[in-house]
Amino acid sequence: MASSSPHDRYQSPLAGRYASDEMQTIWSARHKFSIWRKIWLAVAQAQHECGLPVSQDQIDELRANLHVTDDDIAAAAKYEAELRHDVMAQVHAWGDRCPKARGIIHLGMTSQDINDNCELLLLHQATNLIRERAARLQIVMASFAEQWIATPALGFTHYQPAQPTTVGRRAIQWAYDLHCATQPFDATAGQARGLRGATGTQASYLALFDDDASKVATLEDTFRANMAKLLDEADAPLFAGAHPLVSQTYPRIFDAHIVSSLAAVCAVLHKCATDIRLLSNRKELDEPFAEKQIGSSAMPYKRNPMRCERVCGLARFVWNLVGNTFDTAATQWLERTLDDSANRRLTLPEAFLATDACLNIMTNVLSGLIVHEATVRKNLMAELPFMASENLMMEAVKRGKDRQEVHEAIRQHAQLAGSRVKDEGADNDLIERLRSEPLLEGVDLDAALDPSRYVGLAVQQTEAFINDYIAPLREKYGDRQDADDLKL
Repeated sequence: MASSSPHDRYQSPLAGRYASDEMQTIWSARHKFSIWRKIWLAVAQAQHECGLPVSQDQIDELRANLHVTDDDIAAAAKYEAELRHDVMAQVHAWGDRCPKARGIIHLGMTSQDINDNCELLLLHQATNLIRERAARLQIVMASFAEQWIATPALGFTHYQPAQPTTVGRRAIQWAYDLHCATQPFDATAGQARGLRGATGTQASYLALFDDDASKVATLEDTFRANMAKLLDEADAPLFAGAHPLVSQTYPRIFDAHIVSSLAAVCAVLHKCATDIRLLSNRKELDEPFAEKQIGSSAMPYKRNPMRCERVCGLARFVWNLVGNTFDTAATQWLERTLDDSANRRLTLPEAFLATDACLNIMTNVLSGLIVHEATVRKNLMAELPFMASENLMMEAVKRGKDRQEVHEAIRQHAQLAGSRVKDEGADNDLIERLRSEPLLEGVDLDAALDPSRYVGLAVQQTEAFINDYIAPLREKYGDRQDADDLKL
């Protein structure tokens, strides 16, 4: 049953609940069709400059009607219902707005001269937004790390107690992991498709210029220069070059590389969110929690790490799209088959929208992440006596004791203390037991329980990373990051 209400139709949660307005705008229909018109205008201008029968009046009419209205989109939808071709539907709809230029719109072009150049620009814009989001999140992580740079915390390997670290050192590791994840974006920097025609051979353009190949090359160079002038400064570099070889489409392996890079970012965010979830269970950390926020419909006391859980769910969605993009790249028969189209309409926007959401949510979490310092210390001190045993042994040896005898004495005391903790639920009393151990006479047991003695170079490593990697980001983006207005 037909309905005019949007609530009667499925809507992607990525648009309705998670992704930012900026990322949604990049992948919107109006933005895409606006780029299509710029490409048609840039081509027409180039054809005019290269001596083809395209008049300045026609170009002026196109330029005056670049804006895509709601009526234009509705008109194109009607044409598409008849023509079953989205590009030609837009040609006809724009031709209605530009009657003088109707006859030269899309002259010599194939659909992918429009669509692929447009999509490469959308990928460029969306990737730049992801780069900025990731940089700003690293700054937030660094600010959190600076606040807790010297706060000792229990470290874990195999999710078992291990050498202490600091709260700040753990956070700056998240920032470095994210830095590593964004590096592949440099290797996948995009370039335009250019004007290549139906199978990439430029045959249609060669025919327009009576088999003069030099004019075909001039046309493409002029088109790319014109296109750069129509774009913002950040987008213009895409048209400084073009893929040297394409078929009807640019190589779809490029899409796979882009989505793989997004998946790498999401893998890091999943790890960060999981760490916070684990430490929330130990009551060391808490996500920001609104005054009237409900943690559970059944258990009023609960304060679930729902934002980090959301990041994990969305991140898994992204990296499971990677195989899809490789499938598409692998199944492009000969010069092109159309089964990539419907698939890519889903995969590319959704991968960016979900990654965008993950970055925004983690920025919000890290901006207000709560550290329960007393619990952090309590959890550390419950395990520190065991970790101090090696230092105690070495101090005893300095005082002339036999290393093997001291090791055995401490081992026996530690086993009894461990049994008391595990089997009786009692506190760790290892240090009290060792106070009466003759082999440790003269050893300062209290000094051995200073947590700062066990964090190694955690503070210095954190400071060095911030100076070397975060300072340039702060210079570019600033230090204050507002995340309260993000969809959460």
